[in-house]
Amino acid sequence: MPALFLGDIMSGQHSESRDIQGFPPFLKGSIVSDIVIYSSTLCPFCARAKKILTAKGASFEEIDIMVEPLRKSEMIEKSGGRISVPQIFIGDRHIGGCDDLMDLDAQGELDNLLSAQKP
Repeated sequence: MPALFLGDIMSGQHSESRDIQGFPPFLKGSIVSDIVIYSSTLCPFCARAKKILTAKGASFEEIDIMVEPLRKSEMIEKSGGRISVPQIFIGDRHIGGCDDLMDLDAQGELDNLLSAQKP
């Protein structure tokens, strides 16, 4: 993993601040995705959740609240008051955090949710 520099993180130049499609944060408002993950660059649970979704072949919009701090209040409102990251949404359903995503995967429900999101 490359070294992380606060200036790169805050400017959005670090590759972890980009979503799976490689779009920089300032373009994310124009991306339409049925899967959204609110994350933080230095969060290991966020990295784990993104790895699970990527392994399943799911594309998602990542909103890094370190890069876009004004979006944190949006996350809190949409998640019913949760303030920790990651917060994951599939379609209109709030999944919760990484542990919740892993539980869904272990129960075999994650694949069903993801397949329902594909065109």
